[in-house]
Amino acid sequence: MNNRIGIMGGTFDPIHYGHLVIANEVLFKFDLQKIIFVPTGNPPHKRSAALADAYHRYMMVQFATMTNPSFDVSNVEVEKDGISYTVDTIRELKNKYIDTKLYFITGTDAVLDLPNWKDPEEILNLCTFISVNRPGYVTDTLDDKLDKLMKKYKGEILSIRAPQLKISSTDIRNRIREGRPTKYLLPENVEQYILKNGLYR
Repeated sequence: MNNRIGIMGGTFDPIHYGHLVIANEVLFKFDLQKIIFVPTGNPPHKRSAALADAYHRYMMVQFATMTNPSFDVSNVEVEKDGISYTVDTIRELKNKYIDTKLYFITGTDAVLDLPNWKDPEEILNLCTFISVNRPGYVTDTLDDKLDKLMKKYKGEILSIRAPQLKISSTDIRNRIREGRPTKYLLPENVEQYILKNGLYR
C-alpha cells in the first residue's frame, strides 16, 4: 500500500499546540500523506457532560488545522449517536480509504490500556498503532510492554518520543475559568473561538 494516513483521535477539549506538534512530528517521521484529526463524539471513558459540546470541539479542530494542507478533520464520531468506540471509527475509515495503510496515533498511556478497549485485536488488525511518549512518562519497561501487546493482539505498535511541550487541555480550561492567559498555548483563532462562544467559563 502506497497510501499512508495517520488518524489522531481525541476529545480536543480544546485542541492546543501540543497536539499539533505531535501530529506534525508523526507526519514527518513516518512519511505519511496526511493526518486526519477525529474529535470524539461521546467517548466511553469520559463523562460527556464534562466535555464541551462536540460541535464546538469539532470547529476548534477545524480552525486549528486550517493552515496545514497535510491536516484534515473528520466528523465521523461527532455525527454518531451513542457511544463512540475506536474500533467502529477505524472500520469506517478503513472502508473509506481503500488500499491505504492507517496509523492510529495516541499516547503511550492509552496504548498500555489497550486490553480494556473494545475489540483490541480487531483494531490492531485494521491499523498500526503509533505510541506517543508524552513528557514525564517513565519509559524503562516500555519496549517490553509494547512487545507483549503486539504478541497478544498480533499487531504492530510503533513508538515515537514527542517534543517536550508541557501543554494540557485541562490547564487551558482552568486558566480560562480563572481568567489567566492562554496566549501561545493554542492557536489564536481557537482562543478567539473559545472567547466568542463563552466556553470553559
